[in-house]
Amino acid sequence: MTWQRTGAILTLLLTLGTAAVAATPAAAAPAPAPTVVEALDRAAHPLSTVEPEGDTRDLRALDRMIGDADVVGLGEATHGSHDFFALKDRVFRHLVEEKGFRTFALEAPWSTGVRLDDYVVRGKGDPRRIMRDEFQRDYLWWNNTDYLRLMEWMRAYNVRHPDDPVRFMGDDIAWTGPEVYDAVADYVAAAHPESSARLAELYRGLRPTVATGTYIEQYLHKPYAERLEMADRTGRALELLRSRAPGADREAYDRAVRNATAIDRTARQYAFDVEDPTQIAEAMRYRDRTMAANVVRWQKDTGTKVLLSAHNNHVGYVPEEPAENPMVQGAFLRDSLGAGYVSVGLTFHHGSFNATGQDDAAIRHWTLGPPGPGSNERTLDRVRHRDYLLDLRSAGSPAREWLHRARPTRSIGTAYPDGPHDIALARSHDVLIHLHQVAAARLRDQ
Repeated sequence: MTWQRTGAILTLLLTLGTAAVAATPAAAAPAPAPTVVEALDRAAHPLSTVEPEGDTRDLRALDRMIGDADVVGLGEATHGSHDFFALKDRVFRHLVEEKGFRTFALEAPWSTGVRLDDYVVRGKGDPRRIMRDEFQRDYLWWNNTDYLRLMEWMRAYNVRHPDDPVRFMGDDIAWTGPEVYDAVADYVAAAHPESSARLAELYRGLRPTVATGTYIEQYLHKPYAERLEMADRTGRALELLRSRAPGADREAYDRAVRNATAIDRTARQYAFDVEDPTQIAEAMRYRDRTMAANVVRWQKDTGTKVLLSAHNNHVGYVPEEPAENPMVQGAFLRDSLGAGYVSVGLTFHHGSFNATGQDDAAIRHWTLGPPGPGSNERTLDRVRHRDYLLDLRSAGSPAREWLHRARPTRSIGTAYPDGPHDIALARSHDVLIHLHQVAAARLRDQ
């Protein structure tokens, strides 16, 4: 519309409409449509702190968002920031007290979980020593002061509530400790002694005799044919055990089968050709599918509600790099549990974290400034709250449409540089927690 035509129309309205205006109140002009940030503002619930002590009334909004879910996946945008770990501690304590959750699950090996569960439930061992022994190489990021505080809180809670304990589980498969091999061997020796020699032959050379990180490194560098042969033997050991009658002690039998399954899954994780990109993708799919299966099995066996801690890319529904990781743990959990699983992603605007470089194993302290234009975090940080929770399923327009479109997002693993990756937040998660600033975690024994 030209200025001339606009002026003519205004003149006509003023000339002809004077009497009508005087007689009838003018209709109110329609309210302007909200911007994306305004719509996010309306949906956001402020988060008062990430630290676990104190009032948690600000987390009541999260209670409503997760509803009656049996498993809640709580992600992290880096593997090395204190604020993510502290928040998980805070959320777990709150869910224990207010929603009846009883298990904290971590992206850590199954056998590591068994050792830490023995500590939090029965007071067996020293958590500092267990964490030092178990959290090496790919898992050293968990050997931090925040998770030590969580372990100690869980133990203190169980001292006060011995008949209703909180539990710890590891759902990952890159390592199975020697005590698990020993437990299987001891069970077979007691219940089926005729099979002991055969079991020992099948497990020959597999039981770890070196530190966790060294064992993983050595396993990765074995020839492909040797890794295949090792997986074949662990599979035959599992079948040997399954073929035996459970006997009078069904619980001991089931525990032995579970341990033999953990051994077999570790071997199968390494039974892929790392020189073949297709097989690497299948190895990643296998890992995520197995982690999800471990969580589902635990939840059904224990009947407890589970808070699952892992990277955003594992608790979410859509992989950040589909060619490398075709289907992630969150998608497998949704397939198994339906509405019984809720995914909570975490983002941050700026701050620091621990990670190695891409070409060396030295741990470095990395700091990132504000995200670039066009990123998810750039817009998220314009919301009026410094830190906040957001139900991605119920945000109003135009935020709903904005949240369903992929755009650059920080998603950093154990090594940096990494990403940003194109992620559509509302397709990847059900709920989002955004933090304005994060600081690197304090690693123990470094």
